Amino acid sequence: MRFLRVLGVLLVIVIILGVVQFVRPVPKPVVVPTVSSLRVPGSRPALPWPNSGEAAVAVQGIGQMGSFGGDQPVPIGSVAKVMTALLVLEKHPLALGAQGPSVTVTAQQAAAYQAIANTAQSLVPVRAGEKLTEYEMLQALLIPSGNNIATMLAQWIGGGQKNFVRMMNHRAKQLGLTHTTYADASGLSQQTVSTAVDQLRLAETAMKNPVLAQIVDQPQVVLPVAGLVYNYNHEVTHQGVIGVKTGSTQAAGGCYVVAANRKVAGRDMVVMAAVFGQSTAEPLALAITDGLKLVNSAATQVRPVTVFARGAQVAVVSTPWRGKQPVVADGGVRFLGWPGLAATVRLKAVTPATPAAPGTTVGRLTAQLGEQREAVPVKLAGPLPAPTLRWRMTRL
Repeated sequence: MRFLRVLGVLLVIVIILGVVQFVRPVPKPVVVPTVSSLRVPGSRPALPWPNSGEAAVAVQGIGQMGSFGGDQPVPIGSVAKVMTALLVLEKHPLALGAQGPSVTVTAQQAAAYQAIANTAQSLVPVRAGEKLTEYEMLQALLIPSGNNIATMLAQWIGGGQKNFVRMMNHRAKQLGLTHTTYADASGLSQQTVSTAVDQLRLAETAMKNPVLAQIVDQPQVVLPVAGLVYNYNHEVTHQGVIGVKTGSTQAAGGCYVVAANRKVAGRDMVVMAAVFGQSTAEPLALAITDGLKLVNSAATQVRPVTVFARGAQVAVVSTPWRGKQPVVADGGVRFLGWPGLAATVRLKAVTPATPAAPGTTVGRLTAQLGEQREAVPVKLAGPLPAPTLRWRMTRL
């Protein structure tokens, strides 16, 4: 009898344990991405780089196509005025067509101009008592590249050169310009240094400001005292060029950052290039020539590229009773680009119920390349069964 009682107790325990095992919650399937970025196969395009100095090329909205000459900071001359103009417009935004507040030229500023009027600097004539609107000052800064105007703007915005330079360097850090240091507002100082890659990134940001983009696209303007002045970027309105800035000093050599409209793979896009450190007999002319060569070459090498095809495995559904089941894209993604580019990929998953049939949607995959973005559903490649009775009863 005692044996039967023990056996009965054990049987009850087994039944209880079996019920507990059976009714224990089953872990939910987990959708796990298997990719976070996808690189377009192939080598980056060959480009007509200059023989010396630094250069970089980018297609706005897609990304940088390549760079040349390393990441050693070099003097950039008047290209520094792009940051000066951007800061002015960020501190005092202008709508298209607006002139903004007027600034009166002081006697001290007029005297400072006269003191350096016969030097080799790029200057804009001013007179004590002359009134210049914000828009006119930006024109004087960016078109005839007035160094004295840069100083005046630094005084107006920052209260002086020292504080304005601090503002320039702070903004550079915000934009991720890790190899850039500003020492003055005009770029005349050889301590104002940067790289082609950094200045191309800055130019892309600057050209998104419609007022700045409008000004650098002007071949000539008339200013109150200076009269008719011409853009040092003489290619503006030619060859599709729409900006942005030239620079040339003895320390910097010829420097050029250019933006141009191009028909790219059947679409209107902006191609940009930066060339620094050209030091021939005509350094600025060479920088402009090399910059346009890069723009033209880059435009021809952009084409539709496949980021991933329909049916590509992009994730797995993981369960403890069946392991990992493949998840595939229910559509392909093609962007404009070139070999070597990497697109970021993000998966927004939906936990599937079990059992689930092949083709069950388990999320949405978003791919992004530059400003291009597209999303496609992702689905089970095969069946996802429910846990078996044996698994439920024997799991630990």
